[in-house]
Amino acid sequence: MRAPYLERDEEHALATRWRSENDQVALHRLTSSHMRLVIAIAARFRHFGLPMSDLIQEGHVGLLEAAARFEPEREVRFSTYATWWIRASIQDYILRNWSIVRGGTSSAQKALFFNLRRLRARLARGTTGLPDHQIYRQIATAIGVSTNDVALMDARLSGPDMSLNAPVSESDQGASDRQDFLVDGEPLQDERVGTAIDSERRVAWLNDALAVLSPRELRIVRERRLRDDGGATLEALGESLGISKERVRQIESRALEKLKAALLQQHPDTANFI
Repeated sequence: MRAPYLERDEEHALATRWRSENDQVALHRLTSSHMRLVIAIAARFRHFGLPMSDLIQEGHVGLLEAAARFEPEREVRFSTYATWWIRASIQDYILRNWSIVRGGTSSAQKALFFNLRRLRARLARGTTGLPDHQIYRQIATAIGVSTNDVALMDARLSGPDMSLNAPVSESDQGASDRQDFLVDGEPLQDERVGTAIDSERRVAWLNDALAVLSPRELRIVRERRLRDDGGATLEALGESLGISKERVRQIESRALEKLKAALLQQHPDTANFI
């Protein structure tokens, strides 16, 4: 903080020496004189709960990146150019370390992360008793995101990370962990294996039974019953086969009866399946 300010000409000369001659002394003087800028920007983000010293260090990384990219011939003050890099470096550090779960992966989420609290506090001061959904709608309009994104980010910012291995009750040392109360809606492994085996067996039975059908019956059954997209209509099949849709329905009904009879004859225990 005691480093002297640089005049415009001196700053330009130092930046030129660093860029053209790789002068480390010039780089040191250029960056040292702008450390107060790093500290000032880092102080704006101190309410995110991260150590101030870490924020300053990350801001210094951004300052060095700005020095590496700065072009003195553009006649722009170094502080003006470096401010963006310092802020971007600090914001990236906060997004990576504020929570175990990475957030702010899109530009909209980053804008929400860094502006939600400020906008909500401003709206709370201006109005009293405003419901959350109206606050979310106003914030979404101001930032240009959806109301659902605002609600989701507000929920994330409302509490710290919580370990699933933490006990439910801190007073009871033998209490269950939080993860013990998570419900998995998926079937158990033995149920999955049993279902897979049954499905393979039924597919084999069906393929054997299809052999009793005539080519036209087989085509109708495949087009109407065995397609993943819902099956063809009676009218479409009738046009392709050159018959009426009522005739297609009759053939389909007869083919299904033949399939049922073949399955019961080959596998009498498939009555429930059919």
